[in-house]
Amino acid sequence: MIYLTRLNGEKIAVNIDLIEFMEETPDTVVTLTTGRKFVVRETMENIREEVIKFKKASFTNLKK
Repeated sequence: MIYLTRLNGEKIAVNIDLIEFMEETPDTVVTLTTGRKFVVRETMENIREEVIKFKKASFTNLKK
C-alpha cells in the first residue's frame, strides 16, 4: 500500500494492485478497479514513483 493525501489533508492508504488508472484534471484523480475514485494532492508522477519504490522494496526482500 502507498499513502496518499486527499485535498482536505486526510491521509489514505491505497492498495496499488487496485489502481486502474489516474488522470490529472488538473487535480489528480485515482480510479480503482472497484470504480471508487479519490482526488489527491500528489501528482501522477509522484504516485508512479511511490508505486515503483513499493514494488522494488517488496520484490528485493524475497528469499532466493
